[in-house]
Amino acid sequence: MTNPRPIGSAPMCSKVWVVAACFNEQEVISSFIDRVISVPGITRLVLIDDGSNDATVSRVRSVQQGLEQAQSEISVVLIELTRNFGKEAAMLAGLDYSRNNCDAVVLIDSDLQHPPELISEMLNAWRNGAEIVTAIRDHRDQESRFKVTTASWFYKVFNHLADSIQLIEGAGDYRLLSAPVVEALTKMREFSRFSKGLVPWTGFRSVDLIYRRELRIGGSSSWSPLKLWSYALDGIFSFSVMPLKVWSLLGITVSLCSFLYAISITLRTIFNGIDVPGYASLIVAILFLGGIQLIGIGVLGDYIGRIYVDAKARPHYFVRAIYSSK
Repeated sequence: MTNPRPIGSAPMCSKVWVVAACFNEQEVISSFIDRVISVPGITRLVLIDDGSNDATVSRVRSVQQGLEQAQSEISVVLIELTRNFGKEAAMLAGLDYSRNNCDAVVLIDSDLQHPPELISEMLNAWRNGAEIVTAIRDHRDQESRFKVTTASWFYKVFNHLADSIQLIEGAGDYRLLSAPVVEALTKMREFSRFSKGLVPWTGFRSVDLIYRRELRIGGSSSWSPLKLWSYALDGIFSFSVMPLKVWSLLGITVSLCSFLYAISITLRTIFNGIDVPGYASLIVAILFLGGIQLIGIGVLGDYIGRIYVDAKARPHYFVRAIYSSK
């Protein structure tokens, strides 16, 4: 009787797919495909067009036709979504398509800031038993100081609030996932997905690789400060109820202070007679307490809103068409 193969080890003839979400990447998508399919060990590239309104789809189709004519051994698949559902939904579409069809999936951004050449090192780590291989940006990141600083703050706040997992600063969506990890991720269907947290939450063994993120060679990022802020809240609210506990503690503190102040007023009235309170202090107290209440209601509303969205159980995405080069 043969021993079962460990979960993280690679089979002799492994099928490794690369999955990348695309949104308005017409300037770099051809170069991206060329660099990915030139990496040894890749058997299929799956591109998910997340509702691009430029020539991304047509340029991918042109590359597919060229590969068909050249009879390339590597297949390039394009999954065209009906509209822009967001990067998380697009990555889920790629994982759903890859599930049960391959031995490992590499998630990568299509803007070429993730160097595809690192995939070879990822494959080596996977073949040596890693179930997850996570690419970690080094400290020479060429992003703006403001973006780097705010990202660092987010990781510190998240790790302080979340109990179940700890995020590594610099770890993004550039990862290799073994087939069991892909299966686990596709089972989690919450609408407000935060893959940076979902992957380590699965508990599979991970190996980290350090890399230097490259500058964009074309196009512009679709991540505005507002979208980044919303995504950060998705992460915190998805993995921690600490904000609710904080506002409960704050409410208790404010109530205690009010009670002590009431005792102070009562004693002062008994010994000094009736005192006419000042208008300014009264207005400040009303505005302060009103602001605290509104913020608390807002935090509670955010959690309830996420429950409402998940309760509707709408699909994360819809597919218009799937094109393959072979």
